[in-house]
Amino acid sequence: MFLTISTTGNQERPATDLGFLLHKHPERAQTFSTSHGTAHVLYPEASAERCTAALLLEVDPVALVRRGKGKGRGGAPDSALAQYVNDRPYAASSLLAVALAKVFKTALHGVCQAMPERAAAPLPLRVEVPALPARGGADLVRALFGPLGWDTVDVEPVALDAEFPAWGDSRYVRLVLEGELRLADALNHLYVLLPVLDDAKHYWVAPDEVDKLLRAGDGWLAGHPERKLITARYLSRRWGLAREATERLELVRLAEAEGLDVDDVDNAVDESTDTEERPVPLAEQRREAIVAALTTAEASRVLDLGCGQGQLVQALLKDVRFTEVVGVDVSVRALTVAARRLRLDRMGERQAARVKLLQGSLAYTDKRLTGYDAAVLSEVIEHLDLPRLPALEYAVFGSARPRTVLVTTPNVEYNVRWETLPAGHVRHSDHRFEWTREEFRSWAVSVAERYGYGVGFTPVGPDDPEVGPPTQMAVFTRTDENRTDQNRTDATRTGGTGVTRTDETLKEVAA
Repeated sequence: MFLTISTTGNQERPATDLGFLLHKHPERAQTFSTSHGTAHVLYPEASAERCTAALLLEVDPVALVRRGKGKGRGGAPDSALAQYVNDRPYAASSLLAVALAKVFKTALHGVCQAMPERAAAPLPLRVEVPALPARGGADLVRALFGPLGWDTVDVEPVALDAEFPAWGDSRYVRLVLEGELRLADALNHLYVLLPVLDDAKHYWVAPDEVDKLLRAGDGWLAGHPERKLITARYLSRRWGLAREATERLELVRLAEAEGLDVDDVDNAVDESTDTEERPVPLAEQRREAIVAALTTAEASRVLDLGCGQGQLVQALLKDVRFTEVVGVDVSVRALTVAARRLRLDRMGERQAARVKLLQGSLAYTDKRLTGYDAAVLSEVIEHLDLPRLPALEYAVFGSARPRTVLVTTPNVEYNVRWETLPAGHVRHSDHRFEWTREEFRSWAVSVAERYGYGVGFTPVGPDDPEVGPPTQMAVFTRTDENRTDQNRTDATRTGGTGVTRTDETLKEVAA
């Protein structure tokens, strides 16, 4: 990937001042490592009359594959083939935008201590991108760059093959921009609009991308006629993030129209007198209760059984006391979402060593789950058919046997407090059952007795004096440390009914 930035000057204001503004000396060729290759900065020409800085990004195809380029929502659609034969990585994209931000970070912010007045003043600039994907054609390129103050927006389609003109044009164009702009503004235009024209990003778009977009678009994006398209494409059509960005940009536009600061426009709430606290979501209260119980149990290696999309795993990783966190779920799709939430592909080596995601069913014993301090079954058991529950009990309490087991489940008695929940309905369509407090206690005590655990109960959420808390949690603590494996197996197979369960019976229950 390649782009050049040129300017002109004279003896009084030499063009080589561009080196000061970019913080890259014209007489040196410099190299920078990026997550997907190597960026080179060099100056093909550097004189008082004309100076050109070139950014060359050498893409490392192995790094693209290792870092999961193209996987999941937000990945470039052609990138799945990049590890084979594909010219796609060598056209300007978010890879080049990220390299631009890293190599010219200070210039992007408009900072130059050596020449602050030059950084704040417009320069005669010429920017050329030889290969730029334009999903929307040349007209879209002109519509995006035209309103930004460029005198010339020259867009030349690139032929599919110069030797075979009958094949027509490719979706790539050669772009040349000319005009008098601040260097920082020109760089920010490129940083935002390169991935917008590509209509793809090589990395997962997280909520912090909204801040990046507004920071780079400061001064020009709020009033851009194609603001909606730019916002949607830059944020990979994550509509929640796009809506947040649009609302914040509208505030900026209104503030600019009135000649006010954004804070002066967005002042409907006086924070000094607003004492009303927002209710903490029940899911967050549940995670806080689980973390507190694990801390009390002094657990450091924790299993999250039925981890779903990884919210609890994410919360546990924020606490350094948990040295190993393993998420287990039967759904591969849920584990994929969890990996994105945790950003495993960009996680540092030390942090990555603390977390593991495993696919597996809790209805079967699994040797990978033995030897841990604690296991959490958060809102899991109610998703199983009751005949399959004994198989889960044996897999967790009889086979894995962590020192502590936490089980949370809805309290069906509390359902009358949910105004939007019709009478007689469970909280989620996938719930096979929901227990009263007495039913849950009876089940937990029975399991504890069979498998050599003690059990206590903790309310989660507001504890209503009539119907109890919305969520009930049982904390199991192993008490049979000195019992032999054979005695434990004999005890667990009775099932509390006086009937011995054989391995074959357990397999039938699991099936």
